Amino acid sequence: MIRLASSSQTRAMLLSNAGLEFKQESVDFDEETIVASSPKNFVYQATSGKYEANIKAFGCSDIPLLVADTVVTSQGKILRKASSVDDAREILMTQSGNITSIITCMIYHSKSKKIIDISQTDYLFEAFNMDALDKYLESGEWRGKAGACMVEGFCKSYIKEVRGFESTAMGLSVEVLKTFME
Repeated sequence: MIRLASSSQTRAMLLSNAGLEFKQESVDFDEETIVASSPKNFVYQATSGKYEANIKAFGCSDIPLLVADTVVTSQGKILRKASSVDDAREILMTQSGNITSIITCMIYHSKSKKIIDISQTDYLFEAFNMDALDKYLESGEWRGKAGACMVEGFCKSYIKEVRGFESTAMGLSVEVLKTFME
């Protein structure tokens, strides 16, 4: 049993699909104050901040704590969660026809070990169809998604090449996590 310190339903689904028992509860951390020089530095700072907030609230003496965060980057830009439809359109157009890297950092902390992992999955996307993009934007499914990207949804049909684990792109590197589980 682990404590998933995340409200993400996708992370919960990944753990369930991997056959890992967990309970999901977390406290919030404000990522807006982070100043980072690179996407990997940003995701590390965000995960560390979430870890500190959750370790303070829950500790890890009863069950291991698992914290994760994800950032999307393309063309040298950190693509955060979109704040509006126009912002989402701009973020998605940055990725259209380009390589998009999805970087996930996780911290797993049990009584006997603390593991910090940063994994990356790269997607080469074909250019997005503008009518399909408009429908996706109208659906609102992009809300709350780093880079407004859903590799398991809208972006899936545009993938030309993948380098890395799909779980990393979905927000939790379960293949890596399972190697460290007790």
